[in-house]
Amino acid sequence: RDAPALLTEATGVFERRFWDEASGRVVDTWDRSFTSLDPYRGLNAAMHTVEAFLAVADVTGQRLWLERAGRIAAFAVAAAAGNQWRLPEHYDSTWQVELELNADRPDDPFKPYGATIGHGLEWARLLLHLEAAGAVGVDWLPAAVALFDRAVADGWAADGAEGFVYTTDWSGRPVVRDRMHWVVAEAIGAAAALHQRTGEARFAERYAQWWDYAHRHVIDHEYGSWHHQLDPANQPSGTVWPGKADLYHAVQATLIPLLPLAPTLATSLARGLVSRSPLA
Repeated sequence: RDAPALLTEATGVFERRFWDEASGRVVDTWDRSFTSLDPYRGLNAAMHTVEAFLAVADVTGQRLWLERAGRIAAFAVAAAAGNQWRLPEHYDSTWQVELELNADRPDDPFKPYGATIGHGLEWARLLLHLEAAGAVGVDWLPAAVALFDRAVADGWAADGAEGFVYTTDWSGRPVVRDRMHWVVAEAIGAAAALHQRTGEARFAERYAQWWDYAHRHVIDHEYGSWHHQLDPANQPSGTVWPGKADLYHAVQATLIPLLPLAPTLATSLARGLVSRSPLA
């Protein structure tokens, strides 16, 4: 009953405080009183904003939110395309790229140095959702495939062992070799989405390969949930993400193969659009 009012309040705050119409992007972090804006701009926040805007467009029917999501994603695509599809994520207040940010602490949990493999995979899937929703401005499918292929080439078994490394440098060499649960979850989701969109067998093969890896190494069959971090030998670790702090990436990995590319996951579930996955 109170959901419409809450949504109106949330979108109003976002428009006043976080949306930058001039750039077609979002600012990142305010202090609690909304008096001091951090100069950092990042594509992590932008990526999750795209998810949010797609959901708002679904429930309100207002195309404005879809257009805004498309503007954000178009910038990300251009940035990746100009960098061999390794996504530069860190920027200053004028959106000048900062490729060496956190080179001295490369395993920062929110602003790691270099290319974050999981975000290339996550963006690949989001571009397909944008295409399915009718967003315009970029040829979304080729960009999605390019992001996916680069992330897989750089990240999967990059040091000889199974699993996705967390980050690489700008030439594709591994930097943080630990395996994060959310990365393989996003890989599974991206492979499922690309298979749904293209029908290509190679995406189904990767989907099966990565579920097998997750079953053998990442899923905690004794205590439940997924191990959040594995070391390069695929043993549980906790140097970056101790404990089990979230589950949403893993939940989405189970849902994406069962749902259409549009509308968004929550809307699809609410409408009962669940079907048996052709990948099962």
